[in-house]
Amino acid sequence: MGSGMVTEDWRIDWQAPWLADMHELGRRVQALVQEGASVAQALQKTARLHGLLEGWQFVDQQLLPAGQAYESFIGAERCIPTRDNLHDFFNGLIWLHWPRLKQGLNALQAAEIERQGVGAQRGRLRDAVTVLDENGGLLLAPQALCDALQQRRWQELFVQRRELWQRARFWPMGHALLEKLVRPRKAITAHAICVPVEKWGGLSSLAEVDCWLRAQLDSGACNLADKPYLPIPILGIPGWWQENQNFSFYDDSLVFRAPSTPQTAQQQVLPAQGLA
Repeated sequence: MGSGMVTEDWRIDWQAPWLADMHELGRRVQALVQEGASVAQALQKTARLHGLLEGWQFVDQQLLPAGQAYESFIGAERCIPTRDNLHDFFNGLIWLHWPRLKQGLNALQAAEIERQGVGAQRGRLRDAVTVLDENGGLLLAPQALCDALQQRRWQELFVQRRELWQRARFWPMGHALLEKLVRPRKAITAHAICVPVEKWGGLSSLAEVDCWLRAQLDSGACNLADKPYLPIPILGIPGWWQENQNFSFYDDSLVFRAPSTPQTAQQQVLPAQGLA
């Protein structure tokens, strides 16, 4: 990319709560880009210096052969094609911080492409994987919050049970989601996998979450084809946005929408058998 191409879009607030686990490496990668490195070069240098993603490599997008699917190339070559833009910058940061999950998601995509080829439609599984990869996150929260989120009871979730958020944690893992949050706005919504803290309270770090979620994918306990996601306007999370300290923030029905169809907790909250 080089410093001449860094624009206002790259004025990233590294103090933002959604970047709490990524600000250290993120600042270093961004500094290298500002010094003139391409995004791929900056990511690769940072990965090498910190002993991350051994056996994998960030490469320029131009190395992706014409006609070859992006996911298939990554799986076969262990090379991650990277463009000089903010979207791929955050994708690279997710690779550095969620290596096991990203490798697992890529394997699912590559296997589906091998089985079905690349068509006009991704198919059910690839579509669900893409949603998580681009816009997903994991919410570890008390059961009462998971239930309120599943039913979209926004006032209960964010106001009446606000104190329970002290026992909750949301980890963003979608790189498009992080890109959107460079310019925060109320309507930004993530697709969350919700895990009740009462059933699995042992997750305390991003590395542990990465290992655990990959294990759920490998075992089939978390079936992404069923799209086990809950939409959550993440700037409503207490402590994430100053404006939500005024509870009228949650009265906006265009953002905090009522459920359109009845849904069951089993469909939307990761089941207990997936937590062993």
